[in-house]
Amino acid sequence: MTDSLYSRLLTPRIAEALGDTPVVLINGPRQSGKTTLVRSFTDARRRYLTLDDPVTLASARADPTALVRTLDAAVIDEIQRAPELLLAVKRSVDQDRRPGRFLLTGSADVMALPGVADSLAGRMESLTLLPLAACELHSGAGRWLHAVFAGRMPRIDSKTARASVGDSLTDAVLHGGYPEAVRRSNARRRSVWLTQYTDALIQRDVRDIAAVDKLDHLPRLLRALAHMAGELCNFAALGGQVGLDAKTAGRYLTILERMFLLRRVEPWSVNRLSRIVKTPKIQFIDSGLLAALIGLTTTDAAQDRRRFGHVLESYVYGELLKQTCWADGVYSIYSYRDKDQLEVDFVIENAAGKIIGVDVKAAATVTTADCAGLRRLASLAGRNFRGGVLLYDGVETLPMGDDCWAVPLATLWTT
Repeated sequence: MTDSLYSRLLTPRIAEALGDTPVVLINGPRQSGKTTLVRSFTDARRRYLTLDDPVTLASARADPTALVRTLDAAVIDEIQRAPELLLAVKRSVDQDRRPGRFLLTGSADVMALPGVADSLAGRMESLTLLPLAACELHSGAGRWLHAVFAGRMPRIDSKTARASVGDSLTDAVLHGGYPEAVRRSNARRRSVWLTQYTDALIQRDVRDIAAVDKLDHLPRLLRALAHMAGELCNFAALGGQVGLDAKTAGRYLTILERMFLLRRVEPWSVNRLSRIVKTPKIQFIDSGLLAALIGLTTTDAAQDRRRFGHVLESYVYGELLKQTCWADGVYSIYSYRDKDQLEVDFVIENAAGKIIGVDVKAAATVTTADCAGLRRLASLAGRNFRGGVLLYDGVETLPMGDDCWAVPLATLWTT
């Protein structure tokens, strides 16, 4: 089973951007489905080129202007491998500003490459395609964020409930969203693919985006970060684990972020907060990849719910992040922890400054005490608080008081 069998919810956004913008860039990790998606936009006018092809890559690097001059319109895959091509694209669209001329993909954050953002300002729209979301796998609408901000707490029907909790939830979390990993029902074969995927990224792609003088430290750093998923990031302690100073560990972490493997989730705050813990958290974008890096199996998940809970938290983070990529509005995801040890896993803020809080529990039952962090967040946010959601491994959507609700995790893919 491949990603071509699933409708990608970013597709309408890409088509919309191609209708009025000369250059559209699709960023995202390797093997997330970018090539399959952009190939659907090729036609007699818009050719397909990939810089993974050594001949095309050599041409792009040797004479980028000559290559682009031959193109009326094109899909160019893996543009980060020859960033010099972007200046040639700029010159071309400055001479011909027709919309939809170039559809580019990048397996690293191309906008972070030196000079790119400035050179293509006003000419390019950037979108992000992450691995398959649960709602894409289950033909959901991908409107969970919209519903919660509108005050409609999501629910699931009885048929969905029977197939969305317990072992089914664990299976979804351990699979993650990479199309190739989703296709593999054998857990050992899935783990082999995910492990070799990260090794290949580090050996092949890192050099395209940064100069790394201690490449052999990156796999160790990635695994150390995997064991810190969902926790506050102490760069000095992190670097000490893998033989790097704090500054280098931070720089290498940025490289892993640019490859869409993980994110630093910054703390949410308002100016009057003085007791906020200001250290960011680490979250992996794909829970299947995280599970493979820490060796979490189905048996482990059943026996150690705390360990599974960290991977589940990253799963929810990935699902929320994916929905921000195609949402109508602009949303930012933060975390919250104060010096009283009250915390909220995710604080989501829209462009108007309204927020919702989302806490994650790897349990089938919850109590009002589990909403303590959400209630603290509500008191701090005041009128900007749109609601608190306690996502849990259950089937009923229930009020928990103070604008907080217990909501089934399965609503992430059914709403």
